[in-house]
Amino acid sequence: MICHLNTIERAILSRTDKLLQKSPKPVPFYKRLHVPMILVEARVIRRKAPAPVEPRMVGEKEEMLAELRQVRERTLAFIEETMDCDLSKYCMAHAFLGTLNGYEWLQFIASHQIRHTKQMREIAGSLPKTVTSLDK
Repeated sequence: MICHLNTIERAILSRTDKLLQKSPKPVPFYKRLHVPMILVEARVIRRKAPAPVEPRMVGEKEEMLAELRQVRERTLAFIEETMDCDLSKYCMAHAFLGTLNGYEWLQFIASHQIRHTKQMREIAGSLPKTVTSLDK
């Protein structure tokens, strides 16, 4: 799951960086309407990942968490770098939600992580409780 979060966040940053290299293109109002972001967090609608995670992409827990921290640091740096830029003028399509502007893509990163945090908690809650120590 951490590998998936890394991959998606990195892809969003890469696509947004490329988009900002060009002048923004006007997007008609009706194309700016999209599915509410709250549905991403709510996990009401199940979605398949756009690309499956390949086993070679998955590492040890600490390695994957370190990578997530690096990607998140890059996201925060991107936000800092674009403080003087109006990201609402730059739009990209999302396969399910519709067309999102730059700010909405940043919101998507947060909502996407919340969604998967909820998913991990659901999975952890459904696992049988095990004995962690026999020293008692």
